[in-house]
Amino acid sequence: MQRRHFLYALIAAGTGSLLLRPADRGAPHDGYFAALNRLLRDQGPGRPVLVVDLARLERNCERLARSIAPGKDLRIVAKSLPSIALLEQVLRATGSRRVMGFHQPFLNALASSLPQTDLLLGKPMPVRAAEQFYRKLANDGAFDPRRQLQWLIDTPQRLAQYTQLARTLGTRLRINLEIDVGLHRGGLTEPQQLDALLVQIAAEPAHLEFAGLMGYDAHIGKVPPLLESRARSLERSSAIYRNFAEQARAHGLAAPETLTLNGAGSPTFRLHGPDSPLNEVAVGSALLKPADFDLDLLADFEPAAFIATPVLKALDGLQLPGPAPLGEMWALWDRNRRRSFFIYGGKWMARFASPTGLLENPLFGTSSNQAIVNASAAVDLAVDDYLFLRPTQSEAVLLQFGDLLAVRDEAIAGWWPVLSPGHESGPAT
Repeated sequence: MQRRHFLYALIAAGTGSLLLRPADRGAPHDGYFAALNRLLRDQGPGRPVLVVDLARLERNCERLARSIAPGKDLRIVAKSLPSIALLEQVLRATGSRRVMGFHQPFLNALASSLPQTDLLLGKPMPVRAAEQFYRKLANDGAFDPRRQLQWLIDTPQRLAQYTQLARTLGTRLRINLEIDVGLHRGGLTEPQQLDALLVQIAAEPAHLEFAGLMGYDAHIGKVPPLLESRARSLERSSAIYRNFAEQARAHGLAAPETLTLNGAGSPTFRLHGPDSPLNEVAVGSALLKPADFDLDLLADFEPAAFIATPVLKALDGLQLPGPAPLGEMWALWDRNRRRSFFIYGGKWMARFASPTGLLENPLFGTSSNQAIVNASAAVDLAVDDYLFLRPTQSEAVLLQFGDLLAVRDEAIAGWWPVLSPGHESGPAT
């Protein structure tokens, strides 16, 4: 009887272990990525590149343009699309000429290369950065910051700094005030706080001009539903914005229709209908749809940017450093570890996109030089093939690969330089 019970227990344990064993999740490139792989093998540079699919990008631009509520303008977020050629493509496709900037060198590049754009700062900048912008601004008059640029101000102290800058430069600055509509990342928290700043602006008509408000609502939809629904978060945020706008209009510093009332973002722009207090929404990331933007409100948008990197080494099995056959045992248990690829680069802010079933190896570790990737035998990558990843965000990742590779219909459409993060000249210290 004891032997029979032991056999039953052994069979049960074996059955349970088989049920727990990971299924084979591997598959080759689908048709879309197989075509990209062929293109890059034949014409690529043999290094990691950031691929932008122009057909997908243009379809996303069409979706965006159709989604903007009547009476609202669209402002394109430059940090999410950090390339002049990419921004030109998006501005042309959406019909907008409004851009939001977040970095002084980018602002100068935009003013120089896209002098017809209307620029709004997306964050308050140190006054030293604003001074640098004017110092490096071309004097050809193509871009007029007195008409086309709004500086974002969040405190009376910063407004005082910018006032002094305007006096020193002998120019007039357009001032947009940052308000807190629930995100709690800074900005004015009460409508009455506007009064002192607007009085200060009114006292300097030669140097300051009130241009509007900006309130970012990225918190909407991120509060746990048990605490607050998305609809309730939107209602409260809109009420806060509306109160600020009414307080600002009461000062009569500008005609109401001339004020910029900016807000939203890729996760929330579709929530702002005709009744929203905003008169323009800011959008950028949705057009490339990195992985962090796999949201229900963006379900119809297509991923349009991928990291493509060559396979340097393609090995059968899994070998880990050390005397014990841990790799062989792991691959025997998990069939998704039966191939090992070492790739050009790695450790990006990205998730595997193709082939299906690629895995990092936590025991071997990560590398930004030559990362290991495991997969099942169903993944038929060879040396010089490319695998693909989706960036989790665009603003930092797009700057890491040199020129962007624009593709259309399985062909290279061009190489697009990214915006420079900044270069200074002068003696070393």
